[in-house]
Amino acid sequence: MSKGKCVLAYSGGMDSTISVVWIKENYDLDVITLTVDLGAGPEIEGVAEKAKKAGAIDSVILDVKDEFVDEYIFPGLKAGAMYEDVYALSTAFARPLMSKKIVETARKYGAEFVSHGCTGKGNDQVRFDASIMTLSGDGESLKIIAPAREWGMTRDEEKEYANKAGLEIRDVGNNRVYSIDRNLWGLAIEGEDLEDTWEAPPEDAFSWTSSIENAPDKQEIIDIEFEKGIPVALNNKKMSGVKLIDELNIIAGKHGIGRVDHLENRLVGIKSREVYETPAAVILYQAIAALETATLSREQQRIKSSLSTTYSDLVYDGRWFTSLRENIEAFMDDVQKFTSGSVKLRLYKGSSTVIGRKSRFSLYDYDMSTYSTTDSFNHGSAEGFIDIYSLPSRIQAKKQKYNDL
Repeated sequence: MSKGKCVLAYSGGMDSTISVVWIKENYDLDVITLTVDLGAGPEIEGVAEKAKKAGAIDSVILDVKDEFVDEYIFPGLKAGAMYEDVYALSTAFARPLMSKKIVETARKYGAEFVSHGCTGKGNDQVRFDASIMTLSGDGESLKIIAPAREWGMTRDEEKEYANKAGLEIRDVGNNRVYSIDRNLWGLAIEGEDLEDTWEAPPEDAFSWTSSIENAPDKQEIIDIEFEKGIPVALNNKKMSGVKLIDELNIIAGKHGIGRVDHLENRLVGIKSREVYETPAAVILYQAIAALETATLSREQQRIKSSLSTTYSDLVYDGRWFTSLRENIEAFMDDVQKFTSGSVKLRLYKGSSTVIGRKSRFSLYDYDMSTYSTTDSFNHGSAEGFIDIYSLPSRIQAKKQKYNDL
């Protein structure tokens, strides 16, 4: 009788590598590793060899960067999805797509089990489990194994387990080792000195962004073009979403833009000090917000802002595959249908400043707004407008507010 199979979300790091061995030993299952490439860069090199050396019967690597950008990042950008106004949801956007690929791979291999490396105190366990259960039919067809949540090992015990299993663990000496989750949209950095909320993040925690001291002494002006809320060109050069984000990460990172240090409210009820590097995301959210001031009415801006908070919470909380998120996304698609145009920004020493925006659909009317001789605003209508506008408050003041004075 053949063994059962388990599809394991695999990064190539120590935790996921020892998970291969642990699942085989504790569940007596054949393990197929799945590496979903969302823009991991050099970290993805050699993952297939590592997985097979640990005992996996097969290793699957999927390049989904275009799908990640087109179906997750850009819808989130159009929705203004910044959790607690600062976090660009780089990891949170990745988890539903990874979960989708886990379920698809499990079905392809006929696996009854799937696995991820999340601990019992983070947000990712909720994002993975809820998404997998939703996509696989309320969790009935796929059973979830979470080794790091089950085994209860400390970091030192994990290293010892790895050594006993014959796995090579890189000797880092006295250097700090951070837990880093990386994709196109950003880096999430945890661990070491970052857990002390009074201490500033050390420079060695960052890899995408320059320090203020090392940033160029000369400002740089960039231009981003949008079509219906989607960035389509950088500095007048049309390019794919993946390419545009890559280029912006380099340009903005060089100027020290995109560092986020946030005491974050986790879904599981605790606060966590989170440090992120999201250069392209910071620039793009700032740019589209500036363009919206020209293309959206005041009422549209207010409603969008309210729905953005709800949308951000849904993504952060692992509720991507819900009807409510789809409902809000439909509103965002419609409200952004005239958000086409260009935004000009100045980058300098850790900050980005919008210095211009233009759109053929702009609601800004120069002749209405100017105080020059071309002014077309009917000043004479203001007196009657103010008379009607102030009528309710004047009546209430007369009848109620000042009767006893």
